[in-house]
Amino acid sequence: MKTILNTPYSFKNLELKNRIVMPPMCQYSVTKEDGTPTDWHYVHYASRAVGGTGLIIVEMTNVEPNGRISANCLGLWDDAQIPAYKRLVDGIHDNGSKAAIQIAHAGRKATHIETPVSASETPVEEPTKFGPVRHPRALSTEEAEEMIIKYQETARRAVEAGFDTIEIHGAHGYLIHQFHSPGINKRDDKYGQDLALFGVEVIKAVKAVIPDDMPLLFRISAREYMDGGYGIDHALEMGRRYKEAGVDIFDISTGGEAPPGQDKPGNYPGYQVSFARRFKEELDVPVIAVGILDEPAVAEMTLQDNSADLVAVGRGMLNDPYWAIHAVKALRDDVEVPKQYERGIR
Repeated sequence: MKTILNTPYSFKNLELKNRIVMPPMCQYSVTKEDGTPTDWHYVHYASRAVGGTGLIIVEMTNVEPNGRISANCLGLWDDAQIPAYKRLVDGIHDNGSKAAIQIAHAGRKATHIETPVSASETPVEEPTKFGPVRHPRALSTEEAEEMIIKYQETARRAVEAGFDTIEIHGAHGYLIHQFHSPGINKRDDKYGQDLALFGVEVIKAVKAVIPDDMPLLFRISAREYMDGGYGIDHALEMGRRYKEAGVDIFDISTGGEAPPGQDKPGNYPGYQVSFARRFKEELDVPVIAVGILDEPAVAEMTLQDNSADLVAVGRGMLNDPYWAIHAVKALRDDVEVPKQYERGIR
C-alpha cells in the first residue's frame, strides 16, 4: 500500500523525499555558552537524517545572545558561527535529508538575564524550569527596528551555512508572538497600533536576504490558552498579513504564551490538527501539522484527509531516531533502509 507519508513533496526549490518533518526541539546543550553547535548537535541531527526524515528543522536558534531561553541554547549572531552550522547542514545532507533552521528571539521568556526584553512590560506569570519570573522591559521603537535587522542578519548567515529553508518562530510566546498577542502587547507606537507589523517587517527583512526560490516557513500559535487569550480567528488574521508579507508555508502549533487558564491544551493524538486544517483551507497555503502524531496511522490520516501537507513528529523522534523508517514500515509501504542497518531493520 502506497502511503502519502512516504511520497515526495516539493515547494519552490525545496524537494523532500517524504512528508515527515522533525520539528525544532531545544537541546539546551551548548557547552561554552557561545551559542555554537557542538558534537551533540551534529550527532543528534545527522542520526535523524539516517533515520529517514524528509525535513529536519534545527532547534530555535537565536538572533542575539540575550535572546536565548537559556545560556545553553543555540544562536547565530556572528559570522564566526557559520562553519559550525555548515557542519550540521552537511551532516544532514550527507544522510539524505533536507535542512531547515528556526530563527527566533525568546523575548520575555529569556531566563538567563535579569531583565529580558519584550513588546511590553507584561511578565510571564509563573517561574520556569530555568528560574524565577523575569520582569521584562519594553523595546523602544528604535530597538524593535534594530531587532528586525538582527533577524535578517541571522537569516543571511543561515543561507551562507547552506540551509535549504528557514523557519521564523512566531509561536509559543516568544518575541514575535509577544508582539502579535493582544493580551501581551500593550504598546502605543506603530507596533502596538498594528499587532502584525513587527512580524511583517521581520518577514520582509528575511525575504530580502534569502534566495527567491527558497520557501519561507513561519511557526504560529493558532490559539492561546491563557485566560482572555486570542483564538483561531485572530491567528488567521495575523496569518493573512504574514502570507502577504512573504510566508510560504505555515507550521501550526498552539499555546506557549503563558500558563493555561480555564481552557487547557489537548493531550490526545492529533489535538492540533484542526488548527492546521483551518489555516490550509482559509489561507490556501501549505501547512505543517504537529501535536502527538507519533502513531504512524495518525500521521498518515492527517495527510489522507488533507488536513496538512507535512507532519511533524517531535517527541516520537526524541524517542526513536529512526521513527520515519519504522513508521513507513508499520504502514506496510516500501522504505529505503541504510545498507549498514539492513540486517537489523527488516
